Amino acid sequence: MDLDLSLLPQAATQLRGALSSLYFAAARLAPAAAREQDPALDAKAALVDQSYYRLVRLVNNLSATRYLGDAPLPLRDRDIVELVTDVFAQSASLAPLRGLETRLICAADNHICAFCPDALEQLLYQLLSNAFKFTPSGGLVTVELRLTGGRVLLSVEDTGPGIPPERLETLFDSYHQAEKPAPPPQGLGLGLALCRGIAQGHGGVLTAESRLGKGSRFTFSMPDRLCGATLSDLHFDYSGGFNHTLMALSDAMPPAAFGIRSL
Repeated sequence: MDLDLSLLPQAATQLRGALSSLYFAAARLAPAAAREQDPALDAKAALVDQSYYRLVRLVNNLSATRYLGDAPLPLRDRDIVELVTDVFAQSASLAPLRGLETRLICAADNHICAFCPDALEQLLYQLLSNAFKFTPSGGLVTVELRLTGGRVLLSVEDTGPGIPPERLETLFDSYHQAEKPAPPPQGLGLGLALCRGIAQGHGGVLTAESRLGKGSRFTFSMPDRLCGATLSDLHFDYSGGFNHTLMALSDAMPPAAFGIRSL
């Protein structure tokens, strides 16, 4: 039976409220002041925070299933270099907690083009989360933004274990195949399907290249164009006032990232 994706954002709204109530109840049981004084309590509470962040990230993905439709996204003329640089900087600050090095390659200081900021930010965080998750300590995650041939190319490359060739064939639509357990690496499902939907909503494509033992590279390509519309800096933040980047990368972070001093 096909899943009615239009129901998922509604379910996400209800889940978000329930999760907030659970989080604040847990916070009363282990307040920040007590966690500061008791490392053992802080370690236990960090596990609760980690679970909460991961659940909210999942709920946010459910909200974002609107990107899986056929309708084009609301594009606005914005500085894509600024967005990519900001997301990279925030993510790079957490990379040492995973023992990873990060690198940004971008020759342009700025570049205005038409894209959907919230959707593109989600795509980049999703690709970074996967790269962080599957790259072993000591590895390198590289973000590259290129402008060539009338197209914008944004890629995330890692030095992880790579993806088996047979897995690459269904990588972006595996959320349709719940009856077929995915082979390792696990966790590549709805997030990558959302990334593909976001790419298509920009009139672009998302591709993957991988070599076993060498790593993987995901590349988002879209037309380099202007649409004549601008967007204010206001946008809805589903992180609920918590660390937005930590929320987006919560699947890849160790429990120590959720300790009271880190938060």
